[in-house]
Amino acid sequence: MIRPYSPGVDDDAIVRIFTQASRLAHGFLGEDYILKAAEEVRSLYLPNAETHVWDDGNGPRGFIALIPGTPAEVGGFFMDPAHRGQGHGRALMDDALRRKGTLELDVFKRNEIGRRFYARYGFTDLGERHDSRFDQPVIRLRSPG
Repeated sequence: MIRPYSPGVDDDAIVRIFTQASRLAHGFLGEDYILKAAEEVRSLYLPNAETHVWDDGNGPRGFIALIPGTPAEVGGFFMDPAHRGQGHGRALMDDALRRKGTLELDVFKRNEIGRRFYARYGFTDLGERHDSRFDQPVIRLRSPG
């Protein structure tokens, strides 16, 4: 089931999901960065984003965090690696698109897992740039529709 994030209740699960999924998809950034970013998810991004979770009845197994704007920005979209490939990520993205319309996001060029998902979903490439914060190339994508 998809539901809004519950502050204080879901925080640990979301940080765990972010950390585990980042190790898989963003391992090229290194463990120190991933752990630092996980704390930023907790202290900065969760309080400031509109976040929804996929909850299987035992707590969150994935989440999508949207940053307000026109179009809305996907600030974070992560699934627990043990729950990938079951359609829950697609359901989260479908729900976000129903609520917000067009979405945009940046994906690391080296994030093959994310890039495959977005390509299958129908996102289009708007261009590539170098992100100096991460010292990595990123690709800007826009959702279908």
